Amino acid sequence: MSFTSLGLSPETLSVLAVLNYVTPTPVQVAAIPVILHGSDLIAQAQTGSGKTLAYSAPLMQSLQLGVRPRTVQALILVPTRELAAQVAATISSLADSLGRSFKMAVLFGGVSVNPQMMHLRGGADIVIATPGRLLDLIAHNAVSIANVNTLVLDEADRLLELGFAEELERILAFLPSSRQTLLFSATFAPRVEALAQQISQNPVRVDVPETEIAKPDILQRSISVDVGRRTQLLRHLIKTEGWKRVLVFVATKYSADLISTKLRRLDIAAEPFHGELSQGKREQVLADFKASRVKVVIATDLAGRGIDVADLDVVVNYDLPRSADDYVHRIGRTGRAGASGLAVNFVSAESLAHFTIISRKCHIRVELETILGFEAQDVAPSIEVPLDVNGGVKGRRPSKKDKLRALNAQQSLNPKNSDS
Repeated sequence: MSFTSLGLSPETLSVLAVLNYVTPTPVQVAAIPVILHGSDLIAQAQTGSGKTLAYSAPLMQSLQLGVRPRTVQALILVPTRELAAQVAATISSLADSLGRSFKMAVLFGGVSVNPQMMHLRGGADIVIATPGRLLDLIAHNAVSIANVNTLVLDEADRLLELGFAEELERILAFLPSSRQTLLFSATFAPRVEALAQQISQNPVRVDVPETEIAKPDILQRSISVDVGRRTQLLRHLIKTEGWKRVLVFVATKYSADLISTKLRRLDIAAEPFHGELSQGKREQVLADFKASRVKVVIATDLAGRGIDVADLDVVVNYDLPRSADDYVHRIGRTGRAGASGLAVNFVSAESLAHFTIISRKCHIRVELETILGFEAQDVAPSIEVPLDVNGGVKGRRPSKKDKLRALNAQQSLNPKNSDS
């Protein structure tokens, strides 16, 4: 199927061709006609499936320009500043190619509010915002969303995971009841489903399964390693596997700083990426990463969610994510736009039970590898037992049942050894 069959205007089709968008992805095929029709939409699609273009192309086509004074016609809510920048870049490229003169405001926290207030003078046509900063600017009377025609929630699951539920409730109160609502999410936990039903009216439901067409081509590996040897293993793999660009996920900002420092001492260009860095520093790290001046970025989940880097060789889960949903989003940073990718998990004795839960919920079966010279020596000194498979895990001293559970988990991941 081509874009010509989706109802887009000849002008928009020409622009897509110029920008090398040739074949629409499944979510674009399903979503674009619905959006052009004016219906509400609830779409589930994997990270990297092309959802940004799915809503930005019809948005740009329907935007009413030249209206004075400017009022916000489209509001796009995102969980992180990096995703805000990514969405803004897509919309800007479409607008530039269309020759459209419009005003877009990109609003997020972590930087001074004053420049954003100045930019909003005279209004805006499109606002891309994180919820907290948008509410700050509404409180300062710097922006009004009372005339929004289209509301987009991008990565709705992450908006809720990051604690934006209360902010979303407040924002909805400022919006007109008559509007088009588009909700995109990679996962649909009960809270996301409840939000979708709350904010939409007679929505069209689009569910893009992980078919061979839609599913990213990501090879997944899991390596058994002791906690204290993960950094050495990471360096070994970077050197021996020839990885050029590596995104490493860790649990804390402290770990991001510490590991990047250790790698630099080992002559590997590495930088941390987390919420306590200034906006300028984060932008510089991303620019250096994309330009290959930095080989390794060590990121927390909060910062790493919006990273979109072409030709990202590998994602490494140095610390396992808290949930299966986070696992999906992490590994989705590689294998984007039809490219192949690699996801590597470091699994210690302590995290084995948790990794088993993630594997089962994600319907994956990845046998644990052992790297010569890095064989794990620890034997479950502290078993992590899942108390809630939808959230994190809580550690406690292992009982006999815990030890049996860990043994069964080990055998399920290493079926060749199950009879030994």
